Parts: sequence; C-alpha cells; structure tokens
Amino acid sequence: MKNVYRTAAFAAFFTAGALAARAESLTLYCSADEAWCQQIARGFEEKTGITVDMTRKSSGETYAQVRAEASNPKGDVWWGGTGDPHLQAAEEDLSEAYVSPMRSELYDWAIKQAEAANDKTIGVYSGALGFGYNKDLLAKNGLPEPKCWADLIKPEYKGHIQMANPNSSGTAYTMLATIVQLMGEDAGFDYMKALHKNINQYTKSGSAPIKAAGLGETTIGIVFMHDAVAQTAAGFPIVTVAPCEGTGYEIGSMSIIKDARNPDSAKQFYDWALTAEMQGKAKDVKSFQLPSNKSAEVSELTPDLSTITLIDYDFKKYGSSDERKRLLQKWDTDVSSLPQ
Repeated sequence: MKNVYRTAAFAAFFTAGALAARAESLTLYCSADEAWCQQIARGFEEKTGITVDMTRKSSGETYAQVRAEASNPKGDVWWGGTGDPHLQAAEEDLSEAYVSPMRSELYDWAIKQAEAANDKTIGVYSGALGFGYNKDLLAKNGLPEPKCWADLIKPEYKGHIQMANPNSSGTAYTMLATIVQLMGEDAGFDYMKALHKNINQYTKSGSAPIKAAGLGETTIGIVFMHDAVAQTAAGFPIVTVAPCEGTGYEIGSMSIIKDARNPDSAKQFYDWALTAEMQGKAKDVKSFQLPSNKSAEVSELTPDLSTITLIDYDFKKYGSSDERKRLLQKWDTDVSSLPQ
C-alpha cells in the first residue's frame, strides 16, 4: 500500500512539474524573415525566461496550418505576415479576441486592423508593395529601368521576373488584391495573365524573389519594398521601385490562436511584441517595415509611406474568407494554368 501511495505521489509531482514547465513555454508561428523571427523568439526568452518553440513559414502556409490544427491547436501565437490571412483566421474563429493594454501606444492603422477583426488580431508593422531589380543584370541584358506596374508586362522582360505564389504567400496575395483594386477585376486579371508570360518562377515565400534578384538569379522581384531595401542594405545591387500608378500595402499582424495551450504566455508575448523596445530592434536584423508602436525607433532606410501613392486598400473585403478563396481560385484557373 505504501508503494501505491509513493507511486501516486511521484506521479502527482511529475504531473505538477510538467504543468509548470508547460506554463512557462510558448509555441510561436512566425511569418516574417527568418532572422527577425529568431530575434523575436530569443528576445522574448531573454526578457521573460519563457521557452519559445518557433516555426517560420509564410503567412499563407501558416494560415493553412492553423486551420488544419483547429480541432487540436499546437500553436499559441501567430506573429507577422500580411494581415489578410489573419483577418480570414479571425472570421473563421481560429483566433482569440484580446485587448492589450499597449493599444494606446499604437498607430490608428494598427488599431483599425484589430477593430476589423473584433480584436482577434492587431497590426504590428506596415509596408508598401512594389518591386526591386538588379541594376547590374538590367544593364547586362540591355533592359530599360521599370518604373510602373505597366512596365512589367512588356515583352522585353520575358523570363526576367519572379513573384511568389499567392496561395502560399501573403505578399503575392496582396499583389493580386492590389492589381484588382487598382485596375478593376477584369482588367486586373488581364494584367496578371500578361505578367504570367514574363514570370520565370513562382516562389513559395514572398521575399524569395528579391533575394534571388540579389544573387543574380533573376532580374526583377515583386515584393514589399522593405524587403528590397533589405537586400540593398546587405550589399546587393538592388534598386527599389514604388510603382508609378500607385500600390497596395500590408498591415503585418499578430493573433493569439484559439484554445492555445499556453494562453498566459501568449498574452505576455502579445503585450511585449507591441512595445517600442521590441519593435525598435527590427532594424538590427535588416527588417525595415514601419513599426506599429508610435515610439519605436525607425531606421532611416525604412520606406516613407507618406511619399508613396497608396491605394485605399480594402482590408476587410480582401481579408474575408470568401473573397480570398474566390480570387485565389480564379488565379489558379485563369492565370497559373496558362502556358508561359
């Protein structure tokens, strides 16, 4: 009988220990650049002592994972990536509502993102869509400098352009939604079909095209402008372009996953991720988005959104589940299936 009690006592002890360890951990899904994701994960560990298990995937891939895990969530917080899939996750009840005490320190656009999702997500950074080109490759191939969206469908750029697949990449979905809003749906899809003829590869990750351009593997990459700036800052011959017709932009977002296993750690991370101290360190890993905390230190290399012609991007509509699915299906059917 004593052995039974002793065994039960040990079981209770280890169960309590496991629960305590579990309470001091966090599973983070990160949809930003790998270096930034690592900085964030290790920074939170150093700040709090909470162990972070971080997985980096593009925003489209992360949304698909969160959706697939809905009946048995494995993640606690989804940080970064374009806001559209975060809004879709909120609409589908895949994320939890949370109002952080840090909200008073944020720009209006970050709070509007939260309000559009009934507080199930919030803006953590912003950045404008554009493209970048390798000036050495451009000169070598005798190509003119592209300055507008209209330039990218000219026949001389055939085989010289990369963009990501909008099914996996939030960057590419923002591009698709931007062109539709800028030109109208019919003309916008005509444009995407014409652009398709010039694409040499659809990548999985949104930043991959400009990294390929930096390495000389392609001439032009369609990306968020801050990703192009990062390549220039790293010493590659990349020129960043804000398209002359105007362009869309992202509100990179953060969401607590519904029924997270570590809700207290998730809220602690959420609050910390909205501080000026945390957001101001992005520049140290060459991430040049505009932070959502008004007091965060901003790199002089961060594109100034006030100097860029931005469309009135309809985040609520193009972040909705039905609209996003419809546009992606139409792109699959009408664009990606076409020969090049």
